[in-house]
Amino acid sequence: MNISLTSVDSVNAIIEVSIAKSDYQEKVEGSLKNFRKKANIPGFRPGTVPMGMVKKMYGKSIMAEEINKLVGEGLYNYIKENNLNVLGEPLPNEEKQQPVDFAVEGDYNFFFDVALAPEIKLSLSKKDKINYYKIDVAEDLVEKQIDSYKANYGKYEAITEAAAETDLVRGKISEMDGKKVKKDGIFVEAGVVMASYIKDEGEKKKFVGVKPGDVIVFNPGKAYEGNEAEIAALLHIEKDGVEAIAPEFQFEVTEVTRYKEAGLDQELFDKVFGEGTVKTEADFRTKVKETISTQFAPDSDYKFLLDAKELLEKKAGDLQFPDAFLKRWLVESNKNNNAENIDENYPKIIEDLKFHLIKEQIVKDNELKLEEADVKAVAMNAARAQFAQYGMMGLPDSMVENYANDMLKNQESARNLVDRAMEMKIIDHLKNTLGVKEEVISLDEFKKFFEQPAEASEEVEVAEKAEKKAAKTTKKTTAKKTKKDE
Repeated sequence: MNISLTSVDSVNAIIEVSIAKSDYQEKVEGSLKNFRKKANIPGFRPGTVPMGMVKKMYGKSIMAEEINKLVGEGLYNYIKENNLNVLGEPLPNEEKQQPVDFAVEGDYNFFFDVALAPEIKLSLSKKDKINYYKIDVAEDLVEKQIDSYKANYGKYEAITEAAAETDLVRGKISEMDGKKVKKDGIFVEAGVVMASYIKDEGEKKKFVGVKPGDVIVFNPGKAYEGNEAEIAALLHIEKDGVEAIAPEFQFEVTEVTRYKEAGLDQELFDKVFGEGTVKTEADFRTKVKETISTQFAPDSDYKFLLDAKELLEKKAGDLQFPDAFLKRWLVESNKNNNAENIDENYPKIIEDLKFHLIKEQIVKDNELKLEEADVKAVAMNAARAQFAQYGMMGLPDSMVENYANDMLKNQESARNLVDRAMEMKIIDHLKNTLGVKEEVISLDEFKKFFEQPAEASEEVEVAEKAEKKAAKTTKKTTAKKTKKDE
């Protein structure tokens, strides 16, 4: 097998793969023999089918399979061994490639168009000035977060005063037969009602102001009109049995409970940050402020990277791309694409591809390496952030680690975490290389960077799709080469 590359221009080339009969003959014969052993052809026991018949029936398809496998392996090995930074995947050359007749044994030539990434040269130093916007954690943000913790870690407590709309009223629910409790009717020992969830105002008022020991008569069908699931859950019956219930039920109040927020005390401190981590209110407020600041850091990094993108693109200058090839590849690689929508989205695809290649060049030039610990750390932070959304702070590291490990087991999730870990490496490198000036601004000021008119939402959606396509443009071939290496 002979493989050669002919440059068309700086970003387009043609790879020719020449296959001789001697390259595939032995493999084809071996595949035919294996197929003969397993072939299930009427009139013959497995392994006794004449080889001539096997060749006649399956020889062409087996030879095509073996040759295509050889061509594919040779092509991707050549790309790897010659360190070709290709975009997308090789496509058959539409001019040079002649029809191939696999029914005739002989020598074959295959021609492939390949797109080469443009050469990028970056010269960065402290003279390249850029701002890093750190979000100021104002006291009102700290107070709001503390209020949120107090609300999340509160609990219901029994009260003796009259029930309000948002109190839980507990009691025994009995189906009525006229003015009496129905014998063998529906009975719920521990029913629970919150007046604020009742739709009908008249029924709602029956529960507001009640106390333990009070007895009222209400109409569940009217109270929760149109919500059979709610009625069934209240009365502990099947949903299809709701239509047959009596119109009125007795509710004997046994308890009224009211939600009470957690106090700003040691119990709350321990629940939020772990036992003994914080011991005073002042330390608690400091810790809350640090937590919010940590949560804001990725936003500041994101803004920094956006600003760095503009600077880096200027440094890279005008880059030439194999436009015709990329448009063709984008159409052929996705059945949902067509020439029209590719033309529409192409400028944004190229913009994102350009920055993607710049980041890759930074990684290559500075030999940035990802360790397993880097990805694990990002997964742990992502896990903590997800728990924090539900007010779950101060969880044991073992619990967070188990969740992070589960995230890493998911192929798509793991890929995103690896990308994020490498992006953090790039951001850290840029912070150390460029002339970074830190500027502390308020959250409202920071949000203004990302304000956009409503009509721009469609453009944002297009941009997000383009970014994914840009990443795939370089990753698809890399993925195949990696798989081959394995």
